[in-house]
Amino acid sequence: MADPLLSDIRNLARFRHALRAFQRLSEQVVRKVGLTPQQHQLLLGVAGANDRGAATITQLAEFLQVKHHSAVGLVDRAEAARLVRRDANPDNHREVLVTLTADGTRKLRALADLHRRELAGMRRSLDLFRLERDSAATAKAAQRARR
Repeated sequence: MADPLLSDIRNLARFRHALRAFQRLSEQVVRKVGLTPQQHQLLLGVAGANDRGAATITQLAEFLQVKHHSAVGLVDRAEAARLVRRDANPDNHREVLVTLTADGTRKLRALADLHRRELAGMRRSLDLFRLERDSAATAKAAQRARR
């Protein structure tokens, strides 16, 4: 009989492998369009931080899980590469809002399509995890019923 804990461990291992494979593929395609993986993550943070399509440095630091000064440096380099721009926040003049430039938007859209296709494949793989989990849960329920 399948051990539910071992099934969970196998699923976790497969999930972590799928995440790492996705990350590796992402890093490769991002470099092909002339971005670093960090710049890609920054563009995602700017575009996805809220409905306005703009983010503060604090929001970006949280999104990227980096310190404030690291986010500032990344925004500086992305701005120099003309991927983002900074504008004064009209609601709070102590803050700046970071937005995508046309070039940043174009690159992010191209990458989104590639990532969407890869995620569709991952979704199919993850459905296999659900089947195994359901199978393990059924085995566990059957084991309890026999007691």
